[in-house]
Amino acid sequence: MVKSLLEEVMTVSLRRGILYPSAEIYGGLAGFYDFGPIGTRIRNHLVNLWRTRFVENRDFVYEVSGNTLLPSPVFKASGHLNHFTDPSAECSKGHVTRVDTLIEERLKIPAEGKTDKELEAIIQEHKLRCPVCGDPLKEVKSFGLMFGTNVGGERRQAFLRPETAQNIFLGFKRVQTAMRAKLPFGVAQIGRSYRNEISPRQGIVRVREFGQMEIEYFINPDQLNDCPLFEDLAQVSLNFVTREAQEKAMKKSSTDYASIQLTVHEAIKKKVVPNQWMACILGDEVEFFKHLGIPEKAIRFRHMRPEETPHYSGGNFDLEIHLSFGWKEVIGNAYRRDHDLQSHMKGSQKDLSLDIEGKKVVPHVIEPSFGIDRLIYAILEHTYRPKDDTRGWTWFQIPNTLAPYHAVILPLLNRPELEEKASTLFSVCKQQGLAVIYDASGRIGRRYARADEIGIPKAVTIDPQSLEDETATIRDRDTGNQTRHLISQIPIILKP
Repeated sequence: MVKSLLEEVMTVSLRRGILYPSAEIYGGLAGFYDFGPIGTRIRNHLVNLWRTRFVENRDFVYEVSGNTLLPSPVFKASGHLNHFTDPSAECSKGHVTRVDTLIEERLKIPAEGKTDKELEAIIQEHKLRCPVCGDPLKEVKSFGLMFGTNVGGERRQAFLRPETAQNIFLGFKRVQTAMRAKLPFGVAQIGRSYRNEISPRQGIVRVREFGQMEIEYFINPDQLNDCPLFEDLAQVSLNFVTREAQEKAMKKSSTDYASIQLTVHEAIKKKVVPNQWMACILGDEVEFFKHLGIPEKAIRFRHMRPEETPHYSGGNFDLEIHLSFGWKEVIGNAYRRDHDLQSHMKGSQKDLSLDIEGKKVVPHVIEPSFGIDRLIYAILEHTYRPKDDTRGWTWFQIPNTLAPYHAVILPLLNRPELEEKASTLFSVCKQQGLAVIYDASGRIGRRYARADEIGIPKAVTIDPQSLEDETATIRDRDTGNQTRHLISQIPIILKP
């Protein structure tokens, strides 16, 4: 049986310690994955790249780290308790299915945003059945996605956060005061979020616990078209799927949406985006993605349809990446207006406005929210290379900045003098801040394969000639070419 690309990527990922199911020896729990040693290194590099670009290099963005468990009133004010649901249907055997996803996968028609009754009518019209056992599905009901618990002896109700954003809104005034921040400014957070997905699937693309990298940009509503990033990003090209294109396709019962190419400047001028800040944020994301191994043609921004968009939104744009099983959202970009701060002002009875020249202002918010796990899967799929006639093994062409190690150090033969010299080089590289790994086990070709399969860009081999002239070979992962260099120069050559 031929494996799908998803199955191939997941097979290598499991074998090579990139990721594996949580609690696997007990049968696991659907929608939960652990990152292994290799996956954790890739993940850390991705997070550090994001933090460097969007936080450290911006003097108006501040990073916080909030708790994952928050009291019930937070989510009552935010609307999650009443509205954070997915449509579900149960069969006679008790299997629960997320029906909008089932409809989109089976019928290839958009279903998000439709009412429970509308979804139920589609199921009955097309006689859709339980994907697990084939039995008929019962009525469609809303399924709450929040994980709840009780805290301490008081038995106070609390929930695991479904997004990292709420911590930022709750601490907005504290951050502004402590940092003496003036609008516009951003508050960033990297952390875990939890959603009780009905039907987790597709590896780490749809899971119940996941990582997010979010920023809430707080902006004076009078300055939404005055973004300090505009000059640098004005000519960045963006691929848009407009609402009009989606409506046109939907009339044909299709999800094959046409797209248009616009620069950041053109998107503002043609009013495809609501303001300059939103356009610049989208351009910033494309520039970041250029370094992650995902081709530009596989990236698009879909303007969410009115029925998918919260009533308070000024415009939501999902950054979607094309994968082997379709276009999938990886970043949610939302112009939230002042909804969140106003909601928490009302719920907490605390004033979250700022005094600007004697006028009370509640900032508007634009939120780019990156899904770490989905982005890592997208990187793995787009950099995966199957074995062929020139290379008899699968491998990942991961960009050097994301690769788990800069190089692998290899003694060609199991001879003490070669192993000693290779070990010395390994130690020197480590001392100079390089991420290297040592491998002396097995045939050299097999060791190359092991390194390629986890995306290591360089392999340094110490061989008998190294003892004569103090040189070693550096093999390039992408081309397989080998070049010889002085051992003393190798740490310099390997530095990214």
